[in-house]
Amino acid sequence: MAKIKVTKVKSAINRTQNQKRTLEALGLTKMNQVVEHENTSNILGMINKVSHLVSVEEA
Repeated sequence: MAKIKVTKVKSAINRTQNQKRTLEALGLTKMNQVVEHENTSNILGMINKVSHLVSVEEA
């Protein structure tokens, strides 16, 4: 599987609880934090839900 890098670029303040939990599930707690994940459909679905808060690039 290919790897992708997910970076949190916007704050979760004033966002819904579901969006905050999705960011935590992705492992993103701090601003400009970068995590690597496998390119699976589950991860892509979570990224799609918070796409306005994160930046994605292939590793």
